[in-house]
Amino acid sequence: MAELKRIKKGLDIPITGAPSSRVTEDKKTTLFAIAPDDYPGPVWKAVVKPGDKVKAGDPLLKDKATGKICLAAPVSGEVVEVNRGERRHIRFISVRKENGEKRPFNVAKTPEEIKAAMLESGLWALMRQRPFDIVPDPEVAPRDIFVTAFDSAPLAAKMIDQNQREWLEKGLACLTKLTAGKVYLGVRSSDNLSSRVAEVYEFEGPHPAGNVGTQIAAVAPVNKGEIVWTLDAPTVARIGKLCEKGEIDFSTKVALTGPEIRDPHIVLTSFGANIESLLKDELKNKEGIRVISGNVLTGIRVNKDDFLLYPYRQITVIEEGDNADEFMGWASLNPMKYSVKRSFPAFLRGLSKPFEFDARLKGGHRAMILSGEYDKVFPFDIYPEYLLKAIMAGDIDRMEKLGIYEVAPEDFALPEFVDTSKIELQKIVREGLDNLRKELS
Repeated sequence: MAELKRIKKGLDIPITGAPSSRVTEDKKTTLFAIAPDDYPGPVWKAVVKPGDKVKAGDPLLKDKATGKICLAAPVSGEVVEVNRGERRHIRFISVRKENGEKRPFNVAKTPEEIKAAMLESGLWALMRQRPFDIVPDPEVAPRDIFVTAFDSAPLAAKMIDQNQREWLEKGLACLTKLTAGKVYLGVRSSDNLSSRVAEVYEFEGPHPAGNVGTQIAAVAPVNKGEIVWTLDAPTVARIGKLCEKGEIDFSTKVALTGPEIRDPHIVLTSFGANIESLLKDELKNKEGIRVISGNVLTGIRVNKDDFLLYPYRQITVIEEGDNADEFMGWASLNPMKYSVKRSFPAFLRGLSKPFEFDARLKGGHRAMILSGEYDKVFPFDIYPEYLLKAIMAGDIDRMEKLGIYEVAPEDFALPEFVDTSKIELQKIVREGLDNLRKELS
């Protein structure tokens, strides 16, 4: 029987626009793209040029250091553009879908075959390594592998359905061959999900219970000198299908969510789909909105002509709030104004009822206040304020002592949301991890 872990610290943000269980197939999108910035760690180089024909699973980019880790085409068709930014930095490579051809792979049984198939197919790049929250080094074996099977972020849809459970089990069996340690599967206590090959832990509590970092901290924290790999259940199911049938699957279910979506639901599409196509006829308003690839806490603001970014599971659309005109401003007693600290009378109507959030900060930037407000939503056994100060000061010794190896930027999303100082905590952690990795390499 799975051991139950209760997460007490956290926060479920009550935002309108939760998706229904209705699933539609995306037949409108013809343009798809892969953005190398979604895969931190390696330095990527393009191996295709505009006009090249590719099949789904063919490499678009490879890491410069070894040439072993690939980012693959999500669809079959013609390479449209290798879009570059400053200093020829590759922003994305786009492919126009023409047919459903897929590159065939060999069935993989041994650890060497499994690793080779994952590297060549692009599935390896969907994993992350802690410390540093980067694509793992294939030459370094992990202590353990952690898989999360649910997403607790605002408006997130169910991560895995009944049809994927067989492939999930086969994928978990493949992962057990890649580590001498354990493979852990974190599930929601109500999902009735089990495994014969992985060690299953059930989780209860508010967000970030579904974050793999929270699950690692509750089960087996990462110490200095240790490496663990992390990934989500849909990726494990793709690994199972790849190794068992030699078939690559880049299809994904994307939840269209948020108060500005007419009918929030789920769309079946492929990695890197064009956002403008996905949102066609789905928006209440076309002006004054913010489109986010991901959830409202960790997602990235994008334009409508951009592409779905990793981890390819959600698009959220909210109002910008630029034209908001509230009587008395911050001192307004509007019962529809949400506040974590119950500064407004909205708590009288019940904070579990959804609110229509917009993108306004509702406050100004200021110095960090050691008030303990981060601790209330941060379920790690570390001191977040002191760790952040050590990162900003570049003090490596203190960073190590305060738990830098345990965390990733997404773990600081809720502290960033409740922060009265409006500091970009996730950006600070990302830069701190990158600088630490450079110093130690």
